[in-house]
Amino acid sequence: MTLLEASAVETIYGPGCPDCLDATGDRAGTNQCPRCGTVVACAEADLDVAEGEVLGIVGESGSGKSSLAEALALERDPEATVNGEVSYAGHDGNLLEVDYQTRHDLRSRDISLVHQHIRDGLDLEFTGGGNVAEKLLSAGWRSYEDVRMRVRELFEETEIPVARMDDPARTYSGGMQRRVQIARALATDPDLIVLDEPTTGLDVSVQARVLDTFRRVQREEGVAAIVVSHDLGVVRLLADRTLVMRHGRIVESGLTDRVMEDPHHEYTQTLINSVI
Repeated sequence: MTLLEASAVETIYGPGCPDCLDATGDRAGTNQCPRCGTVVACAEADLDVAEGEVLGIVGESGSGKSSLAEALALERDPEATVNGEVSYAGHDGNLLEVDYQTRHDLRSRDISLVHQHIRDGLDLEFTGGGNVAEKLLSAGWRSYEDVRMRVRELFEETEIPVARMDDPARTYSGGMQRRVQIARALATDPDLIVLDEPTTGLDVSVQARVLDTFRRVQREEGVAAIVVSHDLGVVRLLADRTLVMRHGRIVESGLTDRVMEDPHHEYTQTLINSVI
């Protein structure tokens, strides 16, 4: 069953003009409109995510993958204009047009975002457990005992030492901070988690542990995910299907194995050859 479906999603920074879409994208070789200077971070993006599926979005820095993911996660940048249509199972209407309260409710219970930058996803002066508890309180949990028990369960599930639950998050290692973000994202049993560059700033050995933890939890919980990364290895490990983005457009899509082993677009071929 389709969980999320998106059509013609676009995120732009600037005033926009009638030439923006035609003058940007893969064929134009740029995401900045030469006429008005508007940056078309992503445009003409169509995709869907099934229940329990992992969709990978890959591309180099500036390809638009994070802008697309943030739009799908209902993350609002006040400087951006976001257009298009996003529908979500069990909810009526276009999610990009919902009011603040509906967006808050969706992000508290149904859709979670694991930020690329730790400081965007965690308050490092809070305890690790407090960061996760805050998500539960935002979703309406009120019993201290229930919140505490749920945080303990999530720490165990994501392999964070429960004994560190009341320590400030700033005292955690980078890998532990990333796993706290994952625990926080899982707190309210969402249907969809969006992970934006989940291995940024981590050593290779730590990356492997974080990814293995997420893959295990994702499969056990049956949660759907959108994984955004410039690292083909991350996407290959986690994703069932993959989208490739360049200059703000999706240039290739398909089953991950097919995209990695038989890329059709020249840019995808270049990406893959660069890591072989």
